[in-house]
Amino acid sequence: MGGRWIERWEPEDETFWREQGEKIARRNLLFSVLSEHIGFSIWSLWSVMVLFMGPQYGVDPAGKFFLIATATFVGALIRVPYTFAVARFGGRNWTIVSALLLLLPTGVAYAVMEPGTSYGTFLLVAALTGVGGGNFASSMTNINAFFPLRKKGWALGLNAGGGNIGVPVVQLVGLLVIGTAGALHPRIVLGVYIPFIVVAALCAALFMDNLAPVKNDTGAAKEAVRAGHTWIMAFLYIGTFGSFIGYSFAFGLVLQTQFGRTPLQAAALTFIGPLLGSLIRPVGGSLADRYGGARITLWTFGAMAVSTGVVVYASVVESLTVFLVGFIGLFVLSGLGNGSTYKMIPAIFLTQGHRKGLSGEAAESYGRRLSGASMGLIGAVGALGGLGINLAFRQSFQTSGTGTAAFVAFLAFYAACMVVTWAVYLRRPVVVPDTAEGVEGAEARTRQPGYAKV
Repeated sequence: MGGRWIERWEPEDETFWREQGEKIARRNLLFSVLSEHIGFSIWSLWSVMVLFMGPQYGVDPAGKFFLIATATFVGALIRVPYTFAVARFGGRNWTIVSALLLLLPTGVAYAVMEPGTSYGTFLLVAALTGVGGGNFASSMTNINAFFPLRKKGWALGLNAGGGNIGVPVVQLVGLLVIGTAGALHPRIVLGVYIPFIVVAALCAALFMDNLAPVKNDTGAAKEAVRAGHTWIMAFLYIGTFGSFIGYSFAFGLVLQTQFGRTPLQAAALTFIGPLLGSLIRPVGGSLADRYGGARITLWTFGAMAVSTGVVVYASVVESLTVFLVGFIGLFVLSGLGNGSTYKMIPAIFLTQGHRKGLSGEAAESYGRRLSGASMGLIGAVGALGGLGINLAFRQSFQTSGTGTAAFVAFLAFYAACMVVTWAVYLRRPVVVPDTAEGVEGAEARTRQPGYAKV
């Protein structure tokens, strides 16, 4: 229990928030973003390493897709224990540990990244990078506890967006190395990240805090597992974050395999989509704060379906330009959806608290407990969408030599997400009052200030 511990934390109390809470929360958010950013870079490391793996490595495109799928899979699974680690060890303390753990996959990759290394070794090292995926879950759970409901969309969007930018940044580093030193020097990319990992851990130790009131709640975890909304939101998160991380890992390899781009040509394009998708994620959270997360999420899935149709057309006519327009559109839209879906989670469980007859602080406490407990599960299942995308690409390229069949499957999935979002969260709109008056009577005042829309 060592380190900097804050015993009293009441973000919903406006006086507390104004006088001391906001400053502390923003400081923790800043350094949480830094650590999560490095974690995302390491998690997506193999989206870059495969660009360095020429014929001398003896790994075909299907094998490369499986490498990045392995990293995605482990990163998804490890999110569950990382979620509970925040309350067990403290947000600051766990950020230090999770940052230092990134040295393991980076150092091992540095040691083995050369022709002649067995494919099994590469698989093991790719699996180790999954620890970077866990950083997202612990960081989001930690930041969720720092901010009041009215600020969660902005804060969680900024936290996640700053972390997501780690994907295009590591791809830009890869581009710089390939463009200057050539495709024979992947170790330079790895060497760049080792000192930044140490800096992230040091900053967490010096500037972050632990919240003593945040406790692991076994009852809340069990209730979150039983709650239907946990799994509905996990399904929707597959469509948003699963798409973002899956496309981020696969984009460069698709360009190489389907359009015959060289490593340098692929690297010069790979970072654009993840960068735009990361930058726009806080916008998705802010739009959700203003208009309601479900509404923004529905619009996003509709637009993603349209963009996927553009990509399918481009694949059929073999137009790289049209393909890039559609694919980059998918990145931007998945980034928007990432922000809006995560904003929905706290509001949904606050609604459930009111429906159980709770009011005021009791309802807010229930919402915080259940949303915090569910976020790890939702994040883990959502990240598995990235695994599905990479396995779909692997199968599509194995059977037909293109990714067209995979994109058709993604189009059908986005249509299903639209139906679920509308049927569950928009067909009968729910308004969650920030006061104690209950859900009834608030339905007619959805536009008034002081209400958090799902």
